[in-house]
Amino acid sequence: MTIQEIQDEIIEEFDMFDDWMQKYDYLIELSKDLPLLDEKHKLDENIIKGCQSKVWLHAEKQGDSVRYTADSDAIITKGIVALLVRVYDQQKSKDILENELHFIDAIGLKEHLSMTRSNGLVSMIKQMKFYALAFQAN
Repeated sequence: MTIQEIQDEIIEEFDMFDDWMQKYDYLIELSKDLPLLDEKHKLDENIIKGCQSKVWLHAEKQGDSVRYTADSDAIITKGIVALLVRVYDQQKSKDILENELHFIDAIGLKEHLSMTRSNGLVSMIKQMKFYALAFQAN
């Protein structure tokens, strides 16, 4: 699936819920589905700066695609990073860099996060794009 198609799918899923309590519950469910991050990648160098919670992000180049794995010590934040991994995992660096994440505004995510979580979301996206840029340069 393309980044665009995955985002559209996420928007459809969130449209099924009537209020933000249900959407938060869904984020918690998504956090449980996030593949476990290998303990060897839970290093300080993989912690995303700017997040209130601890968020570890690991990326590696696999062929012409980028593989992302992540984890967080906070359940809602883990659900948010699970969404980002779902969108960007196994995509080409070029596509990651060229596609904006419109689903965030479409589902109202940013406006329902605290300022610190919202800043953390921006930091997660920047770090994922940074990895894509680095892999594209190689």
